[in-house]
Amino acid sequence: MGSEDGAGLVESRPIARVVGGREEVRESGWGRENAIMRLDSSMFGPEALFGLDGFSHLEVVFFFDQVDSLEIDRGARPVPGGQDGALVGIFAQRSRRRPNRLGVSRCRITSVSGLDVHVSGLDAAAGTPVLDLKPYVRKFGPRGNIRQPEWASVLMHDYY
Repeated sequence: MGSEDGAGLVESRPIARVVGGREEVRESGWGRENAIMRLDSSMFGPEALFGLDGFSHLEVVFFFDQVDSLEIDRGARPVPGGQDGALVGIFAQRSRRRPNRLGVSRCRITSVSGLDVHVSGLDAAAGTPVLDLKPYVRKFGPRGNIRQPEWASVLMHDYY
């Protein structure tokens, strides 16, 4: 899949690409989007997806390739949509302008066919390189109560 270096690490490369769905990145409405993640046929055969259709949801790790490296956030910026001037650091938000431009999304699997995983609610645009797929397993979800600031709830109101 990748080349090994002296430390025994394997170089990462995309395992799939997003096909179809939204062409441009926008800040809301991702829940209405349907897309396909098509595995790289030079790396995988259909057997790599065997059993995936037994799950309802999928976690997707992808690369924000449409974000220019000059747009990367490394510090803090005003709370998105906030009026009080409070600042939020890059690691306290889910911005696409992350230092390593890695995105993580959870979406619904609608079908699996050959090398294609059909999904709804994936917040990655067409052409996006996919780095990994993992079935969502309830026991790997958060344990206990979930806490988040009010601004995050407001911001996400129309996201999906």
